Amino acid sequence: MVRETGLKPAISKWLLCAALMLGPVGAPALADTIPVYDITVVHTYPHDPQAFTQGLLYRDGFLYESTGMHGRSSIRKVNLETGRVLQQANLPADVFGEGMTVWGNELFGITWQSQTGYVFDLASFKLKRTFSYPGEGWGLTQDGKQLIMSDGSNELRLLDPATQREVRRIAVTVNGVPVDQINELEWVNGEIYANIWQTDVIARIDPASGNVVGWIDLSGLLRAERKQMGPDDVLNGIAYDPASGRLFVTGKQWPKLFEITLKRRAAK
Repeated sequence: MVRETGLKPAISKWLLCAALMLGPVGAPALADTIPVYDITVVHTYPHDPQAFTQGLLYRDGFLYESTGMHGRSSIRKVNLETGRVLQQANLPADVFGEGMTVWGNELFGITWQSQTGYVFDLASFKLKRTFSYPGEGWGLTQDGKQLIMSDGSNELRLLDPATQREVRRIAVTVNGVPVDQINELEWVNGEIYANIWQTDVIARIDPASGNVVGWIDLSGLLRAERKQMGPDDVLNGIAYDPASGRLFVTGKQWPKLFEITLKRRAAK
């Protein structure tokens, strides 16, 4: 998911297969049964290159973003067209901010290893309360009924929004193989879209079964600029506007945010 230098977990074998699947060399065991979607960039927007993006969402005409790194973690309200930060609340310097979602008139944010979540008032950004959970926190979204949280494993935790207590888990698999390194999350038309850390791939997950039902290949984004960027400056951040159907993506410390459309790749 994230990680400062020296903190990266190992990339699992299935990720190496997925990288091959999306590249010129085939990996039939994964590619034959799961659709791959290519993207078209509809519009490019500015993005704060100092924002270590952990969570991203779109609400009522604005982007909301959570950022990470110790001493730099925050939640933000951002002007989509200009990238200007309109409102910001900083997390304590000793925590590493992670994913974020909106529930009602509140912003829920989680942290990496502090086992602490934060609840802010959506309008004022004032801290209302905190909550706790075991293990790590990576990504966060919601489906209108419950919060959905990733922790770097192949399991997604479903949390009661009122109590933040875990209700159950969804095991994510592709052709029966567990999919780990699940990072930032977004609920899109009944599916969970998930960044897979250190890849240019978004998984489309069926929440009922946990099966990956599609891959989105974003390998061409920011190609020139990324040659000059650090190893942790990876694709991360998915936002969806259900009113217009617009889909946005960005990455950690990327200077650009992209509005994209998807097209299913023809089977070979």
